[in-house]
Amino acid sequence: MKAYFATLSDALKQAGILQPCLLLDLDRLDGNIALVKERLDASLAIRLVDKSLACLPLLSHVGKALGTQRFMTFHPPISKAVLSAFPDADLLYGKPMPVGAAKAALSRGDAVWSRVSWLIDTQERLAEYGALADELGVELRIAFEIDVGLHRGGFAEPEALSRALKALPAHKGLRCEGVMAYEAHAPHIPALFGGPAKALAQASQRAAAFVARLGMDQRHILNIGGSKTALLHHGGAANEVSIGSAFVLPGDFDTPGLDGFRPAAFIATPILKVVEPMLPGPPAVSRLLQALGRFPRKGCYLYGGKWMAEPVFPEGLTTNGLLGLSSNQQFMGLPAGAVVRPGDYAFLRPTQSEAVLQQLGPIAVLSGGRIIDRWPVLPMM
Repeated sequence: MKAYFATLSDALKQAGILQPCLLLDLDRLDGNIALVKERLDASLAIRLVDKSLACLPLLSHVGKALGTQRFMTFHPPISKAVLSAFPDADLLYGKPMPVGAAKAALSRGDAVWSRVSWLIDTQERLAEYGALADELGVELRIAFEIDVGLHRGGFAEPEALSRALKALPAHKGLRCEGVMAYEAHAPHIPALFGGPAKALAQASQRAAAFVARLGMDQRHILNIGGSKTALLHHGGAANEVSIGSAFVLPGDFDTPGLDGFRPAAFIATPILKVVEPMLPGPPAVSRLLQALGRFPRKGCYLYGGKWMAEPVFPEGLTTNGLLGLSSNQQFMGLPAGAVVRPGDYAFLRPTQSEAVLQQLGPIAVLSGGRIIDRWPVLPMM
């Protein structure tokens, strides 16, 4: 590990990057892409999750490697950027949008929105989107959100979906493309309740029951899965899975379904100060807490901080609750014997890629031990 982060540090210094940045290891990314290719069931297509890879060059790199221009989208400004950048892109909303947000996008008259399928989770939203299609005189593609065990919303039973499908002919401007299921709960089901394998099988069975209610011309999008589960699906009713975070493997995605994947994204930031830390107040308090192991005898301050990320290097780098977090210059504890100097880099592994990839400006792209490019990120708002 020390040699790896020494390589990253040298690359950042040579590139003159002296402020916090998101560093992407392109070689590790390509290794993760290769694992997806190797393990993905041949019957399934891939839909890339744009919020988890919110950078057009990154989406392009992964999409070209996997031969896909299907995207799952969540935020209209990002949707518009993806539609504009990929002329053949097909977008599926991964959450139901307020009908006003859809109207605002569609009212601009941009034809690219015809490549979007909007998510419908209730009869009420179906009626709202039907009315919107009539008002604007357009055809809207829709997909139904179905609940296969996560209980986050959507149609809870196949019969409820059937009722929505029966109501669909009254909405002449809506065209059903299929369904979207999400089973993020499955990897976290304890053995006491059957474990992940049983939960995944049950989710797949429930999805099949919903799909059976669709007409044959309503099955273009039969979406299931996320990064933690996509590669565990074999057979079943789905024809595509969604994957995003797995390609860069943030910390929250260390799950059995992604064995062998390696972290490919890190926050790198200069160390500003190396200190023998003292708490405000009488020095005796700090010495007592240090003797009790509650406060470190050595520490440092980082350039920036308070990210959704966990420290990984230097070894033994830790946050400290007594001094808390800071987005300006965050204190970190160090082992007493750590050899660290101001100007060295600290590295943190994001716990998620969503939002984090967009917080620090252009992504520093590493390959072959050097920074080869800076990739602009998509707007958060």
